[in-house]
Amino acid sequence: MPTETTSEIHFLGRQVTRNELALIREVVATCGGLSRMELANTVCELLGWTRLLGSLKGRECREFLEKLESNGLLRLPEKRMGRPVGRRTEVPVTERGEPGVPLVGSAGEVGRIEFEQVRAEDERRWFRELVGRYHYLGHAVPFGAHLRYLVFASEPEKAIVGCVQFSSAAWRMVARDRWIGWNDATRARNLQHVVNNSRFLILPWVRVKNLASRVLSMVVRQMAADWQERYGVEPLLAETLVDPARYRGSCYRAANWIELGVTSGRGRMDRLHEREGVAPKTVLVYPLAPDAVRRLRES
Repeated sequence: MPTETTSEIHFLGRQVTRNELALIREVVATCGGLSRMELANTVCELLGWTRLLGSLKGRECREFLEKLESNGLLRLPEKRMGRPVGRRTEVPVTERGEPGVPLVGSAGEVGRIEFEQVRAEDERRWFRELVGRYHYLGHAVPFGAHLRYLVFASEPEKAIVGCVQFSSAAWRMVARDRWIGWNDATRARNLQHVVNNSRFLILPWVRVKNLASRVLSMVVRQMAADWQERYGVEPLLAETLVDPARYRGSCYRAANWIELGVTSGRGRMDRLHEREGVAPKTVLVYPLAPDAVRRLRES
């Protein structure tokens, strides 16, 4: 988190120099007509803050600029109307999102499980509606890099059975960080290889035994390939949080995810430490390579 001591300012674990901070301030001061997102993208372009395949780290940079503002280091333009990252979005209610024909049985009776990556606008609306209407957390704009999937079963006829979303990992999670055994500097370098399963939904009219664990087992392999193709980064570890007040996480355990402990209950946006212990979650992880932990510890 930025402080007034410029030598201590970091962006995604990388120290920001005085010259870079001066450039950031100049961009913000002289480009007053731009939105916060446009300012963030401009800063990324000027400073080369990109992913391996060249896309800008715009969303992360916008959060960084807002942290600088909260510490009095610059003044951003007022927020424009829109869907802020991490906030719940307006959920459409259409016939397409109405409950389907009940699907009952076992995982072996529903044929192939297929994953369709959400790309087109109509797919994004459908995903938003299903997650918004049927997931207890609702739909929120994902943080940073992300992939979303619509999940289908092929028998007795092709039908949607769920939705899965992966997004950027939490910056700090004590149970995960202790299990990996990395220090702050190593985490800053290697956190990009950890991906968060931020939404998982089997639709309520789908009551198929062992389907959830089968989907989880398959989708992490699909995600690992797609994430590397899109972002040029090899995922080594998937993580997720389960609310123990609602779920036991049995499907994750059946899919060989490893339980590590519980979070502090603050949430990733609790910058002032006001929510300690409010909503602790169970932390589970799934290594995506045999030597995942060793590679994540490497300097």
